[in-house]
Amino acid sequence: MKKDLRSVFEPGSTRWAVRRAQWLAMGLSEEDLLKPKIAVVNSSSKLSVCYQHLDGISQLVQEAIRDAGGVPFEIHTTAPSDFITSAGRKGRYLMPSRDLLVNDVEAQVEGAVLDGMVLLASCDKTTPGQLMAAARLDIPSIIVPCGYQLGSACGGAHRGEATVDIEEVYKAVGSVKAGTLSLDGLQQMTCHAIRGPGVCAGLATANSMHILAEALGMALPGSAPIRANSERQQELARQAGRQILELIEADLTPRKILTPAAFRNALRVAVTTGTSVNTIRHLIATAVEAECAVDVLAELEALQHLPQITQIRPNGPTRIEELEQAGGCRGVMARLSEELEHEALTITGRTVGVNLASAPEPDSAVIRPLAQPFRNEPGLILIRGNLAPDGAIVKLSAVPASIRRFEGPSRVFEDEDQAIDGLENGAVRPGDAVVLRMLGPKGGPGTVFAASFMAALVGAGLGETVAVITDGELSGLNSGITIGQVMPEAAEGGPLAVVRDGDVIVIDLTERTLVLKVDETELAARLAAWQPPVQDLKPGWLSFYRQLVQPLSQGAVLGERKNFAPPRDRS
Repeated sequence: MKKDLRSVFEPGSTRWAVRRAQWLAMGLSEEDLLKPKIAVVNSSSKLSVCYQHLDGISQLVQEAIRDAGGVPFEIHTTAPSDFITSAGRKGRYLMPSRDLLVNDVEAQVEGAVLDGMVLLASCDKTTPGQLMAAARLDIPSIIVPCGYQLGSACGGAHRGEATVDIEEVYKAVGSVKAGTLSLDGLQQMTCHAIRGPGVCAGLATANSMHILAEALGMALPGSAPIRANSERQQELARQAGRQILELIEADLTPRKILTPAAFRNALRVAVTTGTSVNTIRHLIATAVEAECAVDVLAELEALQHLPQITQIRPNGPTRIEELEQAGGCRGVMARLSEELEHEALTITGRTVGVNLASAPEPDSAVIRPLAQPFRNEPGLILIRGNLAPDGAIVKLSAVPASIRRFEGPSRVFEDEDQAIDGLENGAVRPGDAVVLRMLGPKGGPGTVFAASFMAALVGAGLGETVAVITDGELSGLNSGITIGQVMPEAAEGGPLAVVRDGDVIVIDLTERTLVLKVDETELAARLAAWQPPVQDLKPGWLSFYRQLVQPLSQGAVLGERKNFAPPRDRS
């Protein structure tokens, strides 16, 4: 390799001497010391099935790097799992773990002054955290989506012979609460819901972010979605190990890829497939870390003419493995070719347009042409109003098509467990607009889980008759009338903080509005009188996080940043 490497220090310097002594003792050769040194960022963990296969994938990547002339160094990071890490403090550690991962990668890779990174992406927070780290460090980097799990057949009178996966288990808690499923039935479902490693089946946040990593140009074409540990996934891991050497030679760094065009392309994929609502905050955060002059929320609003061309669960009946077989992200981008910005660069060293020229024809049964969509409306939208001045995100693809306007009295909760209890004791009734607040990044602190209530609501058969408005953490598996990422959050003094039981809330998905039917003078008086609740936080990560976290409209990154995006024109 001809390129000068930042990892090769000046002979005779202190850094050169002590590093040389360490690495020679580890078995590196004199020749190795002059090669590109690459971090293989591995968040493997024995706590969660999402990560249990990553050590094997890491070995494949390391072997490929060695064969291509580099020296791999495996580093381990925090490994948050939404269904495991959510157990502590009602999910408050989930969002903060994304940013903990970002800083973990920075400390290890920048501290060691390595030349590039291959990042093994798995559960919900790892992909955005790794994208953010790549954007911040701006050294050659590749995201490797490590794949989804599958469910299996679960027989019995309560299920027939239907396939059960984690989404079904998630919703079934509400069925138990409603008395339509026995505890034994739920227990049997848990025995069959997961077969093999990987992230949740369906277009939940993990698969959504895998897909958007590819759409951004930061993962190899054909990477997502992909079955975990499949031969194809393993081969793409090897290919990433080889490709990182080419990126280092070409000095192709993330900020040359993460341009406004790349974010607009990713948003087009998000809108037409109906990805998780959480993807928007993660795209904003990645743009912030990349210091990219793009207003993600404004760009999302500008794409509302695009229709929904897939119906992947929970948006419809199609399974995630069928999307993979039909062409995956590459197939969706092929369908969107006329809408995409072809000049955007990718980690292949080629543009989006060149990559798509060799893409196979998508299966129209799963990925429809733009002129023949499943639904003639976007899968993901931003709505505004006096209850969400800075906007809120709706996964329109998961809202029943018959529901475009909802009006009902509010039922306010600041604890998800109390809201779930309301399904049993009658506190939550058809026609209600449930407000789950003080659950955002500052309010939690750390974004408290609101997703379990939404899943339980659907399982209880109320998903089409009860709306949920929240600043808390949602899941890409959620369906129903769900308004997420309400901005500003309640803990920042947003209008959500002053909603009272019985206040009427109107949601108009056609007009893209979220309105609290309270006189504006009364609303202003409530906001003026509002005081933030006192949080008695012990010293620790959540306390540090609350002091540093920025608003959701800024991606909930840590620390104040310069505004790189142009101001929105709301006229």
